Amino acid sequence: MAWKKGKTDINRKNRKKNFPIVAVTYLFVAVFLAMMGYICQYAMSHRQEWMNNSYNGRQQMFSAQNARGTIYAGSGEVLAQTGTDSEGREIREYPYGNLFAHAVGYATHGRAGVEALGNYYLIQSNAPLSEKVSNEAAGTKHLGDDVYTTLDVRLQEVAYKAMGVYKGAIVVSEISTGKVLAMVSKPDFDPNEIETIWEELVEDKESGILLNRVTQGMYPPGSTFKIVTALEYIRENPDTYQNYSYSCNGSYSDGTDRINCYHGQSHGSEDFVKAFAKSCNAAFADIGVHLDRAAFQDTLDSLLFNKELPIQMIHNKSRIDLRQDSSNGEMMQVAIGQGTTGMSPIHLNMITNAVANKGSFMKPYILERVENSAGTVMKQFSPSSGPALMTEEEADSLRRLMQNVVEEGTASKLKGLSYTAAGKTGSAEYSNVKEESHAWFTGFAPAENPQISVTVIIEGAGSGGDYAVPIAKRIFDAYFEG
Repeated sequence: MAWKKGKTDINRKNRKKNFPIVAVTYLFVAVFLAMMGYICQYAMSHRQEWMNNSYNGRQQMFSAQNARGTIYAGSGEVLAQTGTDSEGREIREYPYGNLFAHAVGYATHGRAGVEALGNYYLIQSNAPLSEKVSNEAAGTKHLGDDVYTTLDVRLQEVAYKAMGVYKGAIVVSEISTGKVLAMVSKPDFDPNEIETIWEELVEDKESGILLNRVTQGMYPPGSTFKIVTALEYIRENPDTYQNYSYSCNGSYSDGTDRINCYHGQSHGSEDFVKAFAKSCNAAFADIGVHLDRAAFQDTLDSLLFNKELPIQMIHNKSRIDLRQDSSNGEMMQVAIGQGTTGMSPIHLNMITNAVANKGSFMKPYILERVENSAGTVMKQFSPSSGPALMTEEEADSLRRLMQNVVEEGTASKLKGLSYTAAGKTGSAEYSNVKEESHAWFTGFAPAENPQISVTVIIEGAGSGGDYAVPIAKRIFDAYFEG
């Protein structure tokens, strides 16, 4: 018995000595398994990024095996396809030339547009096995998978022609889904000629011709930003904002800081609705200096300023500089969308969609589905909701304000049509010359039951009501006549 007891004591001592070693071993095993799990999860969730990386040799492998797939519009028109030149070499063909230059993009010298977004699918082939066997026997490449987009050729053509020779951007989206129906950015280029004109495009530093102005353009939003300022004022004065009154003599001054209404126009006695409809800078400068800086910062944060937008397309963050110690002069500039504020058309379109969609927006997307060469759907892209930007009550208040802009204000060219519309115009100064301004419009139709939204900026054109609204009208007309 004593011998057994002694042996038991020795085993207990050994177990005590071995415990730290066992614990450390299990810890390292657990860490190793966690790292392996994370790496596998990361690889799966980022497989498209890894595949699209220019250093990934698998792209060359797929290109050697598969012919790059075709890109289609929503109704089936070919937007990009792989053909051969006179020497039998593969070339990328763009039947619509300049029309979809930035939306569809290009596939050489890097990639842009849908050619970049859909590259993961276009370079792979999920053709039926029998077809692959036949191709290998014949020594021909497999057909890459095809990408169908949300783009509408008719609306794209209308928007493109409506912009004419101006520089700028137009985005048209379906409010209920977030589908991008049209995306125009000018100046543009012919992607069929990308090989021969590439150096010229790269060296053109002034025009920013390769820049997709819809997602990457940064502009002062001007009076379209009054949608945001109005939202903040409503939030701070939910029960009394309709009682606001102001007597406009064409300008607003605070010390040495002065804000003028467009062309110095005097709007006279105004309430909140009229000040918004007439786009009165003086009234909104007065509103701006009385806003709570911290609360306004929270609103801007909730509206995704200074943040990445929830879209897959390459884009720039809208920027705004607002601080607790911002001066009244700075607040006056912020309130009317001037100063250092910069915003992309796609961001303004998302906020517009939130107003139209009871406070939340559907994330913009341009890839509809992926099909193999036999027409089997390999992947379907579905609408997804972005964060709620405002309450349903706030959205309804803004919708009524924007409808009044059409009925009684600066967007009257959209009044009295077969459909109703709501929107906001803007004339955004961008230089020291007061007469120079970008023309903005953002809005939706029908006003009571919104279906599509249109956001337009025409660089250096002047008044939004004179230049941007007629362009939006042509797009709305084409949509509802169609």
